[in-house]
Amino acid sequence: MARAPEPTDGPLDALLLGWLAFHRDALAAKCAGLDDDALVRRSAAPSALSLLGLVRHLTEMERHYLVGALSGSPVPLLYCTEESPDGDVDDLTPTMVGESMAQWHEHRVLADRLLAENADLAAPVPGGSRSVGWHVAKVVQEYARHNGHADLLRERIDGAVGE
Repeated sequence: MARAPEPTDGPLDALLLGWLAFHRDALAAKCAGLDDDALVRRSAAPSALSLLGLVRHLTEMERHYLVGALSGSPVPLLYCTEESPDGDVDDLTPTMVGESMAQWHEHRVLADRLLAENADLAAPVPGGSRSVGWHVAKVVQEYARHNGHADLLRERIDGAVGE
């Protein structure tokens, strides 16, 4: 799998988008080569975190902070509900892997299309008060934060370490 490299120094918009690509690919690499059972394996009680849970959580972040914000049409969360506020990470089964991974990829593609249409990162998102760049930075920090969790989860599953 070809991964986005760590971005070099340069304009802020290229840095933000470069880090977004880098961290998306880092999470994909942590999931690569694992079967569905391994992707839903929880780290350690009482934590409900699994690699699939991280993928689903980051799908929610892409959906809310990029797709909804950049389209100017807020979208409801995909997995989290009033009845199940942690539905992105709780009670996951191997049967959820295919659809969850497809949703993650679909939202990444849609977010990238919307980012191309909203290329001025200093501009406010449609109908919003925060900039496009703020929304990108928010998603980058979510990936960076949770990729640390993904490192630990993957190491616990099969001993694999590294970015």
